[in-house]
Amino acid sequence: MDDCIIIGAGPAGLTAAIYLARYHLSIRLFDCGSSRAALIPCTHNHAGYPDGIAGKELLRLMLVQAEKYGAVRELAEVTGLRCADHGFVVRVGERDYPARSVLLATGVVNNRPDMAEGIHDEALAQGLIRYCPVCDGYEVTDKRVGVIGTGDHAAREALFLRGFTRDVTLIAPEGPHALEPAMIAELDEAGVVRVDGACGDYRVEDERISVRAGTDDTRLAFDSIYPALGSRIRSGLAIQAGARAAEDGCLEVDSHQRTSVPGLFAAGDVAKGLDQISHAMGEAGVAATTIRNMLNEQRPLWR
Repeated sequence: MDDCIIIGAGPAGLTAAIYLARYHLSIRLFDCGSSRAALIPCTHNHAGYPDGIAGKELLRLMLVQAEKYGAVRELAEVTGLRCADHGFVVRVGERDYPARSVLLATGVVNNRPDMAEGIHDEALAQGLIRYCPVCDGYEVTDKRVGVIGTGDHAAREALFLRGFTRDVTLIAPEGPHALEPAMIAELDEAGVVRVDGACGDYRVEDERISVRAGTDDTRLAFDSIYPALGSRIRSGLAIQAGARAAEDGCLEVDSHQRTSVPGLFAAGDVAKGLDQISHAMGEAGVAATTIRNMLNEQRPLWR
């Protein structure tokens, strides 16, 4: 039986693996290979990398560090999680893995705009599509920016980006915008242009991304587009085990990253908080240390 099984190998999962391995605990790390951090072409706001670092390279270095201390990573997707008499049972394919504790670090999946996968990936690699204005708003300073979405979430994202550039356009993905009068007034005051949908026919050309949008099907070109279409929280495994989640799917955790199920922890974007690498890593450090202390209370680690 492992002391802890970590599900998810993004920044949170790998940080926890480093901590727990250095606590001399037996751990197993399951990685289905879909960390959102791997999609980042280059992050410039992660401390310690003044010239930025690609998401894949950051994950590679973190894995090397975790494995150096004995962490075991398995490339596999966890399909089930249930409570057991002395901890948990993690299901992978046809095999069951028992563990005294489990840390869920499965993150979220961004909802993408309706566009061909090849165009999306090309635009993402070039910084023409961006998903995190907190991470890379600086990179669109004084650029022409489009935000795809409607409702309060998309409007707030457009207003946030207005702090970096005067040229922000909020495009409803389909039909007219669904905005309250007060929000419309705030957008107008900030100079955010509103375009009613639908939109589509995305193209990458001349180092810009363009889209047909509006009732007159006008083609609009931008230096970057931010989809503000929400995301899917990958909390199903924890909910399956009985953990409480908010309406949006984010797991409810306390200040030590404990879920409502004893011995089950969550860190990173799967728990409600700031969707940032640094924040996920901090949560993982807290969770890992709490796990170590919990296991020590159950059976002193020096025995």
